[in-house]
Amino acid sequence: MRIGELSRATGVEVETIRYYEKAGLLPPPSRADNGYRAYGSGHLERLAFVRHCRALDISLADIGRLLDFLVHPEAACGDINRLVDAQLDRVRARIISLQALERQLSALRRHCDEDLQVRDCGILQELVGAARGEACACHERGAPA
Repeated sequence: MRIGELSRATGVEVETIRYYEKAGLLPPPSRADNGYRAYGSGHLERLAFVRHCRALDISLADIGRLLDFLVHPEAACGDINRLVDAQLDRVRARIISLQALERQLSALRRHCDEDLQVRDCGILQELVGAARGEACACHERGAPA
């Protein structure tokens, strides 16, 4: 199959497929007589694997490590467990960060709950004040803006 067909089959953009090839996540395809890349079922499966890992927000470097593990099926999987544990730690840290962001935005939103003119908008006043180095409702006292 050609790259466009591979793209449609996996939902991965053509440029991303080319990038994955350059990054070594996909093996180079063979070339047809006309010079076009010819992808096979192995490319399709590997690209689907990479896409699934990316959906889990696994980094490209870690996906490369996981792909390396696939070619060594006799190896112990402790390193894979540690890789996933590290990803869980990153996700949990991001959740905490996003919860803090939600609290900050909620605090900011409470400063304008009416349909006012822009010059009277409490949200913009808070943001401008913060840009000037003043305290902002969305950050605790003493916290960097």
